[in-house]
Amino acid sequence: MKLKTKLAVSAAVLVSFTAPQVFADTQWNVSLWGKRRAFTEHVEKLAELVSAKTNGEFTLNISYGGLSKNKENLDGISFGAFEMAQFCAGYHPDKNPSITVLELPFMGVSTLEQEIAVSKAVYNHPAVVKDLARWNAKLLMPSPLPQYNIAGVGDAPQSLADFKGLRIRATGGIGEALTIAGAVPTSMSATEVRQALDSGVINAASFAPHAHMSFGTVESADWWTTNLNPGTVNCPVVVNVDSLADLKPAHRDALLGSVDEALNHYVDYYNNQTMAAWGPKLDEKGIERVTLTEAELKTFKDKAAGPVHQAWIDSMNKKKLPAQELYDLVLDTLK
Repeated sequence: MKLKTKLAVSAAVLVSFTAPQVFADTQWNVSLWGKRRAFTEHVEKLAELVSAKTNGEFTLNISYGGLSKNKENLDGISFGAFEMAQFCAGYHPDKNPSITVLELPFMGVSTLEQEIAVSKAVYNHPAVVKDLARWNAKLLMPSPLPQYNIAGVGDAPQSLADFKGLRIRATGGIGEALTIAGAVPTSMSATEVRQALDSGVINAASFAPHAHMSFGTVESADWWTTNLNPGTVNCPVVVNVDSLADLKPAHRDALLGSVDEALNHYVDYYNNQTMAAWGPKLDEKGIERVTLTEAELKTFKDKAAGPVHQAWIDSMNKKKLPAQELYDLVLDTLK
């Protein structure tokens, strides 16, 4: 074989090995925080599904804190530092005012499935789409969480009156409701809570069960409220609009078409693994369960719900958002 022929054959072989790698691989960076836990299981499942459906041509590289601070994930999305991220509305309500309707206390959401339904309805509202577009972000899916409850140190509160003066890590509408109960809400990221609790900066923290376990508050707590249920936080997963538009149609279909399956996996994991571990964990640590009377809960709700809801509507109207429409959308979806 002549030298020129050999070179041509070698080049052809080299192209056959490298071309699929060049044209097939699409990798997205995903910014999360903390560690893998129930709160991130839908993102982990989404990555698994997308890779399987595209035969490994499209992969999601998940980072837990290596790309950005959790309160800066929306900023990172806005300028394309990464393609996908998770954040919580209460971390920066001024950046995403429209979705804070989902963090109002006592809205009547009682299951993860309901939380998914109302979140999807709100995410698809034109005013919300426009609000998040300011950050070049598209809301992909919620991270449904159960009603929050409070774990704290020191003497366990036996009534709502005992919450007066307690410094409690709480964000959004939960914090506003606790203010009405006389507590002093403090906003901080989840990763800062354990140290703040141990050092006495706060007396208690408002979290869903998985976060009490993941961020260590259950290791320090003396008590936990079983039924305060003041609300929850809304923590969506978003994608960069330009990155989504740049995907091949098949890759885009694989991503968007896997959302519901990823959420189903999340709900199953939370209900059957996280909640199954929660009760035994409380028993293991000797944590006192505080259950408030129905009369006290009704008083709390009556005092907090109406004023906080109306204050939100008034505030959002000033921002030129269709506040009443978004508020009614949540209630109508629950019906």
